[in-house]
Amino acid sequence: MNKSLLILFFLIATATNAQGTVESKSPFSEPRYHYFLKTILLFNEYLDTDNGSFNTTQVRALVPIGDKAWNLRFDLPLISANTNSINKSGIGDVGMGVSYIPFMERQNGIALRARVYANSAADPSFGSGKWVVMPAVFYGKYMSDKKFLWITSLEYQASFAGSSERSDISVIAYENVLFHFFGKNWIAADVAFRYNSILEGFQNNAFLEFGRKITPTNLAYIHPSVAFGGNKTYNYGLEVGLLILF
Repeated sequence: MNKSLLILFFLIATATNAQGTVESKSPFSEPRYHYFLKTILLFNEYLDTDNGSFNTTQVRALVPIGDKAWNLRFDLPLISANTNSINKSGIGDVGMGVSYIPFMERQNGIALRARVYANSAADPSFGSGKWVVMPAVFYGKYMSDKKFLWITSLEYQASFAGSSERSDISVIAYENVLFHFFGKNWIAADVAFRYNSILEGFQNNAFLEFGRKITPTNLAYIHPSVAFGGNKTYNYGLEVGLLILF
């Protein structure tokens, strides 16, 4: 599953971006789009496929830099496979990224992001076999007195190096997620449309998410997902995560 939206939730204090002071109630201070506090995200994702199952345990670190309009991201996945041909664990493709917020207001904002994933998997089945670059643009907007947040994104994924024996990657992903906040809780619904031009088919997915702020600096969430499209990469999945803000 593409993790193009997997960044974070509830800011506790105010923050500063390139335009000046930004209140905590701004679009990119909410679930999966937190740019202002140092954050560690720990999550486990189970995916069922036609050839068995894959389980990914991942550590993601988010570090704001400069005037906090910039953000660095690091991903370290540990993958376990239980398929007809594989039953083992190992490191997947590690990644890093940088994000920038060129425009921010209380009700809406725009963010840009670029990620690179290395051909670092311990086993060919744990990664793409390619170096992949992923530029993306996001737009977020609050609605109904900030009880709802809509974020839409467009990302392109392209391989530029790696094993010549593995298929190239060329995928465009358009994603929409809607959050509803109430008390210390949130629920979200997401639909992502992905077209793989190499396979000439769609690899779409959708999920529901349920989350709660469990301490002043810790948040937990769970989201089941389902894939659809003629070239889907899995059948259904379940992700559970813990967000630590500091």
